[in-house]
Amino acid sequence: MLTGSLVFGLIVLALAGLSIRERVKIHLLRTGSLDSFPETKASPLSRAVLNLVGLAGGIYLSLVMLLEFLKVDLPSRVPLGQVQVEPLAALSIGLAIVQPFVSRLFMLRRRW
Repeated sequence: MLTGSLVFGLIVLALAGLSIRERVKIHLLRTGSLDSFPETKASPLSRAVLNLVGLAGGIYLSLVMLLEFLKVDLPSRVPLGQVQVEPLAALSIGLAIVQPFVSRLFMLRRRW
C-alpha cells in the first residue's frame, strides 16, 4: 500500500520538476535573460515554483466558482490508486503542470 503512494508521489514530483524546468526555459526564450524580473534575490527555480503554485491556485479558484455557479456537487475525495485526492485540486495541479508544455507547442507552431 505504501509503495503505491510513494510511487504516485514520486511521479507527481517528477512531473512538477519537469514543468518547473520548462517554465524557466520558456522565460529564457521570451526575455533572453533572467535579469528582467523585478526581484533581486529570487532564483529562476523559485520564480518557476511561484508561477506553478499561482497558476494552480488560480485554476482551482476558477473551478470552484464555476462549479458553485452551476450547482455541481463533487465528492470531497476521490480514490486515485492508494491515494485519496480532492478532485478539483488534482485537476488544477495537473493543468498547471501541463501548461508550459502546451505553451511550448504553441510557440513551436508559430515559428513554422
